[in-house]
Amino acid sequence: MDKDISAHSGLEGRLLALIAPAVEEMGYEIVRVAVLGRERPTVQIMADRADGMLINVEDCERISHAVGAVLDVEDPIPGAWTLEVSSAGIDRPLTRAKDWARFAGHQAKAEVLVPIEGRRRFAGISLGSDGTVARMRLDDGTEVALPLAEIRKARLVLTDALIEDSARMVQPATDAGVEQDGKKEPPASKVH
Repeated sequence: MDKDISAHSGLEGRLLALIAPAVEEMGYEIVRVAVLGRERPTVQIMADRADGMLINVEDCERISHAVGAVLDVEDPIPGAWTLEVSSAGIDRPLTRAKDWARFAGHQAKAEVLVPIEGRRRFAGISLGSDGTVARMRLDDGTEVALPLAEIRKARLVLTDALIEDSARMVQPATDAGVEQDGKKEPPASKVH
């Protein structure tokens, strides 16, 4: 399993441990696992291609089939549930040290669990990560180090520069009917 994966705990951590090997073997990386809802939970999986190209609908379908098979056999969620697989999108969450490094130079927003110098929310330019902290240059020019273990949530801010960089990550379409314009692909959903 990717040692740079974000800290998932509880049910999400167990799901990640179950599905990551199959997903990685197929050439993908898990960005985030979330379980939403109680009566009929939705398991949301955000994934990237390991080669750095943007994920497409066919990729989401492949991941959905593989993850669905693993979860059907392991049965970690009692009762009925829905599986939803999608790309992380352009204005993606920053969940791993490698995300902070990959998108260094782009605008981001972050919220930490424990205040740093009296603040919990930060906005600025990602300066990368050393594996233990994410660094940002704030709008006022100061720099801050955010401990990765203390980041509650973080994501990129949609800008023209980010859209341009994302357009370079689009792979050629394998099917004539698949439009790939750098936008977040719709999730592939499956009810279990």
